[in-house]
Amino acid sequence: MNQYQISTHDLGRRPGSTHTLELDVTAGEPMGNEVIAVRAGTGISLDLRLEAVMDGVLVTGTASTLAEGECVRCLDPVSRDLTVDLTEMFAYPGTQQDVESDEDTEVLPELDGEIADLEATITDAVVLALPFQPLCRPDCPGLCSVCGVRLADAEPGHAHEQLDPRWAALEALREQAADGAADDPDNRAGEEASGPDQGARG
Repeated sequence: MNQYQISTHDLGRRPGSTHTLELDVTAGEPMGNEVIAVRAGTGISLDLRLEAVMDGVLVTGTASTLAEGECVRCLDPVSRDLTVDLTEMFAYPGTQQDVESDEDTEVLPELDGEIADLEATITDAVVLALPFQPLCRPDCPGLCSVCGVRLADAEPGHAHEQLDPRWAALEALREQAADGAADDPDNRAGEEASGPDQGARG
């Protein structure tokens, strides 16, 4: 029996009977995505209540764990304590024969004998509770789009002079013309030769 499987033997099948259970498990695989997840090997604390009902066992409770990732704005490490609610109905074997042929009725997970496997239930609850865009703080200013510096650590008024893109091509041509004139030896010779004559005429 793996760590996510719990026995309902002590509960019995009498509707209304209950049993509580506390246990710690470990995430065998990451739960989440590339931005934030409960990493493999992270502990998960379960506080569960099992209740026998007419056609199965209702499992409710909470799962508490730690999610880790990075801020989507500045890429700094982010960690979040998570406590998620769990609710899952496990049907007794053989009680869903009519349900399986009805496309409009949800098929419930079944007990394997007296064993309920909570891995899928816990994984789904954790993934749904993770923030879609985790932030290191609500007002994180992110990174400078020009130099990449973390704006929270930058000097006040951090900014870069940026040329209006509409004038960028014209500026490039002006610089090329200026460089060409400075490198043209005939142009420099002409300027040097004309200088004294102009002075004499003046």
